[in-house]
Amino acid sequence: MVKIVAKISVCIPTFNRQNLLPSAIQSVLQQSYQDFELIVCDDGSTDGTPELMSQYTDDRIKYIRHPQNIGKSNNMRSGFDAASGEYFIKFDDDDRLTTHFLAQTAAILDQDSSIDFVGTDHWIIDINHIRDEERTEENSRRWGRTNLKPGIVDNLLEVVFINQSFQIGATLFRRQTLQELGFMLPNIQNCEDNDLFVRLALAHKKGYYLPELLMEYRYHAEQQGMNREVPYLFDKIQYLENYKFESEKLEKVRQNRLAEAQLLLGLRLIEKGETQKGRDLVLAGRSFSTAKALTGLGLSLLPVGLRVRVFNALRRIRG
Repeated sequence: MVKIVAKISVCIPTFNRQNLLPSAIQSVLQQSYQDFELIVCDDGSTDGTPELMSQYTDDRIKYIRHPQNIGKSNNMRSGFDAASGEYFIKFDDDDRLTTHFLAQTAAILDQDSSIDFVGTDHWIIDINHIRDEERTEENSRRWGRTNLKPGIVDNLLEVVFINQSFQIGATLFRRQTLQELGFMLPNIQNCEDNDLFVRLALAHKKGYYLPELLMEYRYHAEQQGMNREVPYLFDKIQYLENYKFESEKLEKVRQNRLAEAQLLLGLRLIEKGETQKGRDLVLAGRSFSTAKALTGLGLSLLPVGLRVRVFNALRRIRG
């Protein structure tokens, strides 16, 4: 019996999101383009995700469950390894594709075999699936998409590194292109998407920008807080230290962002009581802001309990 291979592989990595995952899955099942397989890779969820997935009977859906947490990028890689389509997209379990995402992006890849990936703009939605037009416009401006011309991007490295205009969950790739680069790096939790786009640009791959709001990115409370900020900053520093650019402009931006990340992480560690490690990072990142660095070093001399109160007071003043 000949196995029928879907044109597009859609991957949704998930972890303890049984409340939002059905909305993400439904957004794929409702696509106007139906030649796809859907791979849900579960990073050891401890909620009702396995029971939820057992209710789906569509044979295009593959469910990969890891018995324990193997880490964000490793989970994504497991979904990518299971994919068989010519094209590939990964988006998060709290986001959604709009109805014509696959149809419009696949059409561009079909028409020009030299294009390696197609990125789109996206909506910002809240926890109740409501689109926020003002925040969407602000987001598009912030990441340089309002000034990005439709079509093949000429200055791709600058666009993906400086402006960070492409969002991986709003991008359809040729799977062969991702295979050539090894997809996501293993064993990292954050900035794996930024890193992938930089590697694509350095490998002289072609990116196409489609200025349509074809994906919905959800903004909600779970994304905030120090518990997420500290590991994010650790990974951001690792990501930025992986590169040294020939372009003076790009290299200046990289060094400035590295100093900022070192300073911010140092301040957070001082606040948490990891004093010496925090001081070392603050000193490494002091070129970003001497005033912040001196403030952080001064606060590191206080007892930890008092430090926390002063840091919180400073945040209220800034707010």
